Amino acid sequence: MSDPAGSGQQMPNPQPPGQQPQGQPAQDQPAQGLPPAGQQPQASRREGIPLGRIAGIPIVLAYSWFIIAAFTVIVYGPVLQHGTPSLGIGAYYVAFAYALLLLLSVLVHELAHALTAKIYGWPSEKIVLNLWGGHTQFESFTATPGRSVLVAMAGPAANFVLAGAAWLVISAGGLSGVADTLLNIFFWANLVIGIFNVLPGLPLDGGRLVESAVWKATGSHAKGTVAAGWGGRIIVVALGFWFLVRPILRGDVPDTSMLLITILVGGFLWMGASASIQQGRLRSRLHLVSAAALAEPAVGLPEAGSVSDVLQASAGGRPAVVLCAPDGRPSSVVDPAALAAVPAAVAGTTPAGAVAYPLGAGAYVPEWSKGQELLQYLAQLEGHDYAVVDHYGRVTGLLRQSTVVTAITGKAPR
Repeated sequence: MSDPAGSGQQMPNPQPPGQQPQGQPAQDQPAQGLPPAGQQPQASRREGIPLGRIAGIPIVLAYSWFIIAAFTVIVYGPVLQHGTPSLGIGAYYVAFAYALLLLLSVLVHELAHALTAKIYGWPSEKIVLNLWGGHTQFESFTATPGRSVLVAMAGPAANFVLAGAAWLVISAGGLSGVADTLLNIFFWANLVIGIFNVLPGLPLDGGRLVESAVWKATGSHAKGTVAAGWGGRIIVVALGFWFLVRPILRGDVPDTSMLLITILVGGFLWMGASASIQQGRLRSRLHLVSAAALAEPAVGLPEAGSVSDVLQASAGGRPAVVLCAPDGRPSSVVDPAALAAVPAAVAGTTPAGAVAYPLGAGAYVPEWSKGQELLQYLAQLEGHDYAVVDHYGRVTGLLRQSTVVTAITGKAPR
């Protein structure tokens, strides 16, 4: 992932503050942006099967898709076999083809999101096709209410276009047998996907309409997200009433397959809506997340120094001491408990590194970093502490993960 700040600029190598001539800055040029992407840890977990790229966007087939494919075959295979006895065992192959057509429909839907976003310069990291359909994962970008709506509505619009094309072919006639069956399935699938996704609640695309409307009216993106999340919860309740409660009130027994689908879809929507509400609430506190404001005071010392150097710089453990590698990059943090355990007689000969614990790779941020860009960067790092540096690469503070969590949630971490 690229630099969350979007600057494309790299932080120069700061010299160890303790080795600088008095009165001279640590670098000839000030640092710009967060540490370069090359220093950020790479995700190692593979979430699926890479299918290649379309318009430069990686397409990934999640392993969970095979669950919905199997469900489709098991549920619709017998239905097709009963409706068209001549198919025999081939009905299950047709059901699998139905699953593939659904996959194609979702892929076109997500590509419409990604390509529309590309018009506005919003970079798409990848498209993932999974159990619940799929999602387009974007990199960092700046949205507006209007553009958010256009990107969201591009997906359902693409499905309506596919449904319309299928309808034209069906209306023209000339097809029969399996081809006619699959084309009808393709038509209805895209029509249902399009209609379902414009329902006004997150995580559905229609939820972006609600989010953007409230965002535009209040000037608060966070309030829009919370409102759209509640819209999603209302949709779940409405679906549950229509497909489960209503048949029971009429004295009917809900169809088993419809019952399972309603529970699965309802559960997915409820989780997505709840996540959106939580995200909106967290977003409302983003302004509180600032490296400069949340960091505790710290000084930087070369890791080649001794415990005596640390004691001189940090009386009683304050300020915190960050040790820097020969290239000037923060590498470790002095542990006050370990420091206090060193006998005074050997303080001058004990390396400072002996009383320090390592920082994660790239675990340092500019003191002006804040908000979402800071959170996105910290989320990629290992460890719980991060050095804070100024424009010249000099250590000025130490940012604790627990402090960030408290600021963004309003609750102390457990």
